[in-house]
Amino acid sequence: MAESTYGQIASGDGARVIAAAAGVDRQPLAPLLADAKVIAFAEFHRRLEGEGHGEIRDVHGCVFRFIDSEGSRLTTLAERSGFTKQAVGEIVDELERMGYVERVPDPSDGRAKIIRLTALGIDAYETATRLFDEIEAEWGERFGAERIAVLREVLEQIVDEIAIPSGA
Repeated sequence: MAESTYGQIASGDGARVIAAAAGVDRQPLAPLLADAKVIAFAEFHRRLEGEGHGEIRDVHGCVFRFIDSEGSRLTTLAERSGFTKQAVGEIVDELERMGYVERVPDPSDGRAKIIRLTALGIDAYETATRLFDEIEAEWGERFGAERIAVLREVLEQIVDEIAIPSGA
C-alpha cells in the first residue's frame, strides 16, 4: 500500500480510498463505520486529555464499558468485553497502577477479587460519558438531530439483534 494511501486511511479517508480503488462511487458501509469510529474517538481522546485523563486509551474500554457500579470480577469483564482473562488482567494492572481501579476482596468469595473504580476512575467514567454525549449533540447540531437519532436507533438495533462474533 502506498504511503499516501495509508496516510489517507489513517486520517479517516479509509472508506473513500477503498471505494476509489474498487472504482465505485459508493463507500462500503463497514469501512465507513470504522472511519466514523476513528473520527469520534480521536475527538473524544483529544477532549479527554484536556480533562486530565490523557493516559486513557481505547483498550481501557474493556474495563470502563463493562464494569458494574459496585465493581466486577475479572472473569465478568473478560466475558462482557470478549477479551481473554489474561488481556483484561493486564489492562486492569495498568489501570490500577494509574490509579483508576482497585482490587478488593469479593464479599461472597474470599478467594476472588472485585475490580472497582476509584474516585479517579469514577471521575474518568463520568467525564467520558459527558464527552460522548457532547460529541453526539454536536453531531446532531451539525448533521441534524433527527438524523443522528435515527443513526443511533439503527445502530442500537443492529447491536441488539446480531451477536458480536467472539474475538472481534
